[in-house]
Amino acid sequence: MATTDYELSPVKFSRLTTRGIILGLSLSQVIALATGAVVFIAALYSGGPAARYTAPVWLTFAALAVVGVGGRKLIEWVPITGHWVWRKAARQTAYRRRIVKPRPAGTLALPGDAAALRQYEDPELGAVMVHDPHAQTLTAVLEVTHSAFVLMDPGEQERRVHGWGRVLSTVCRSGRIARVQVLERTVPDSGSGLSQWWTEHGRDDGSWVAQTYAELIERAGPAGERHITTLSLSLDMKAAGRQIRSAGGGIKGAAEVLRQEMHTLVTALRAADLKPSDWYTPGDLAVMLRTAYDPQVAATLDRAGDIGRDLAAAGPVAVEETWGRLRSDSAHHAVLWVSQWPRSQVYPGFLAPILLSSGIRRAVTLLYDPVRSDQAARDIRKKKTEYVSDAAQRQRIGQIEDASQSAEYQDVLQQEADLTAGHGVLRYTGLVAISASSVDELEAAVAAIEQAAIQASCETRLLVGQQAQAFVAAALPLGRGL
Repeated sequence: MATTDYELSPVKFSRLTTRGIILGLSLSQVIALATGAVVFIAALYSGGPAARYTAPVWLTFAALAVVGVGGRKLIEWVPITGHWVWRKAARQTAYRRRIVKPRPAGTLALPGDAAALRQYEDPELGAVMVHDPHAQTLTAVLEVTHSAFVLMDPGEQERRVHGWGRVLSTVCRSGRIARVQVLERTVPDSGSGLSQWWTEHGRDDGSWVAQTYAELIERAGPAGERHITTLSLSLDMKAAGRQIRSAGGGIKGAAEVLRQEMHTLVTALRAADLKPSDWYTPGDLAVMLRTAYDPQVAATLDRAGDIGRDLAAAGPVAVEETWGRLRSDSAHHAVLWVSQWPRSQVYPGFLAPILLSSGIRRAVTLLYDPVRSDQAARDIRKKKTEYVSDAAQRQRIGQIEDASQSAEYQDVLQQEADLTAGHGVLRYTGLVAISASSVDELEAAVAAIEQAAIQASCETRLLVGQQAQAFVAAALPLGRGL
């Protein structure tokens, strides 16, 4: 009996740290408790009924520090709620396109803080590059095709996992990459793919069989869905400042430096048996942006040829943001954050329940932020020192160390071992943007994705008070963060 030489190895994610600056308390909790303690002590020294009269004040600060709601302490809700109230008062939660007033040339027609993004078409590759003047990044996008991972044998899956690891390691060693975004989304299938296959491989001889087959393709095409995977590469213009100046400076110099990174990435993808497409042109990006905000037009644009490929007009016509949802042209949206990755060992295909969920229009984004090796080493040494100090402090006051704190410390030691072995360090964020045509359908889809995340051993949370910004980061291939 034939046996494979390679077995699929399980992987383990580092835990989301819960360690604070002292005794597990965050800086905001310490400030709230200290403020309450100052008010209480001052009232005691004042004598009389001052302590009773000031009780609502110091009790409020204590409650803000220790009472939790929705997985956060009340003090952590203060900046989120305050920012939302300010945006609501400033009328920044609603967007309407000004049709009679054209936008400045070169900008993307996007709402919110994404309105400052600018486009640059590279004259050599014809690719569109998106410049973020605030974050000082320049981003290019390409589409990646690959074989079905879940259908491969364990040995081939293990080889593909190592290949993707080498791609990420290449990004880490560059030192000039700010972020890599992997976006996997489902779009309604207009049937053009099946029709094209029938045109190229079928034989329409007028027979009953050929006619029946053509009718079947025509009916089945629009009912299906396609999975599209894009990869966005963002150049850190601050880190690459010297190379940009050597290339002539400005956006043209940054584009030349980014082209070098694009070539390196394409080579690494091909070595990992991934098939990269040509880099996205302005028309390709325009269609993707338009269909993200207006999903119902996706099938029409797929069949329309050159219509809808103007990037300057690809944004939404109207956007309305609420506390936990976002409404755009023809859909309602909600964004979930993967707040906790699997705590136990899992196999590389653990996200299959989310990625293979059918009948739900969603976009899954993984944001990888490379960390320089010297900075990663400093962070690890700092974490080790803080963990040892916290352990000594807990021992002095008689507090028992729980298993989660020990597990977090072991994760830090493992990161140090991996960094010493030559591996790169990445900060990763997972987001899931869900779209539906009505609020009821959206709630059902969100519940289904939350159950799929549980099957994948992940924990998800709804990003409230920041749905517009989260949607840009999760559903658009612009390399934006939160």
